[in-house]
Amino acid sequence: MSQQPVAFLTRRETFSACHRLHSPQLSDAENLEVFGKCNNFNGHGHNYTVELTVRGPIDQRTGMVLNITELKYAIEAVIMKRLDHKNLDKDVEYFAKIPSTTENLAVYIWDNIRTHLKKPELLYEVKIFETPKNIVTYRGPYQLNGLYNSLNKRTARDSCTNISSDSD
Repeated sequence: MSQQPVAFLTRRETFSACHRLHSPQLSDAENLEVFGKCNNFNGHGHNYTVELTVRGPIDQRTGMVLNITELKYAIEAVIMKRLDHKNLDKDVEYFAKIPSTTENLAVYIWDNIRTHLKKPELLYEVKIFETPKNIVTYRGPYQLNGLYNSLNKRTARDSCTNISSDSD
């Protein structure tokens, strides 16, 4: 019995956006303590690079895992139209009640890209380069004690020090 070859296909895109790391669940003093200068009232910006990877069997008829054009259109709809040159906290409803950390941005992109794919199960990974030194990888909800947990593994308390371009 021969096995069908499986391949990973990645498309990279860049976009610019600004945000303020701030959690409504923390006091102003706690936000300043946790996020430091990333909690600046006026925010700060990034030139993000996103890599979206799909994984699946190579279709024998087309020779592709997924038509790259489908992924390109999904990226245009989710990232370029909704996030590029936006204030994440003010222009993207998703971030109205949760901090716009790169971890949460990866979850947002994952969830929304999947809605634009004919086979959402092919989405394998969202990787965001906030800076050349700070990279977040998200591969969907993880399993904990037999239950799926869709919450981020990190808490707001340790996000900024791990992802902020200003915190090397």
